[in-house]
Amino acid sequence: MATRRKNLTQHSASPSVLDGADRRLLQLLQSDGRATNAALAQSIHMAEAPTWRRVRQLEARGVIKGYRAEVDPHALGYEVLAFVHVRFGRHDPELQRAFEQDVLAMPQVLWCHNVSGATDFLLCAVARNLREYGDFVSARIRSMHGVTSIESSFSLKVVKEGGELPVE
Repeated sequence: MATRRKNLTQHSASPSVLDGADRRLLQLLQSDGRATNAALAQSIHMAEAPTWRRVRQLEARGVIKGYRAEVDPHALGYEVLAFVHVRFGRHDPELQRAFEQDVLAMPQVLWCHNVSGATDFLLCAVARNLREYGDFVSARIRSMHGVTSIESSFSLKVVKEGGELPVE
């Protein structure tokens, strides 16, 4: 058992050890996370039990991070999608940690990245309308300690989203 655990740990450290069946499973699950084990097995020409084990191993190793439904923001009344560039006056690790913790608690923020360049953080946020977005920025972002500059860009049209990672 200890040997098996060691091998799994080594296996998870390197994406190059994914074989063709693993890669095909990742392609299939990225395009349809609700695919049944039977459909996956048929697609990769493998029996159901080993297919199920492979998927569970990919999950256990953290290659597959989870499953979720993709929800249309317009169906929930979110008409504004904003990309928010946030800058700090000084780069204090405590300010950064506090900012990150605050952002984690903001349901309007879909994602947040600490980035290089002129911007310190790039956020993607939703709002029902521009007034709600303005209130969000004023009340939540602008009031955060250390934030000195905010620049917003608004999505005019979605060209591509929900991309699948290449797994060749």
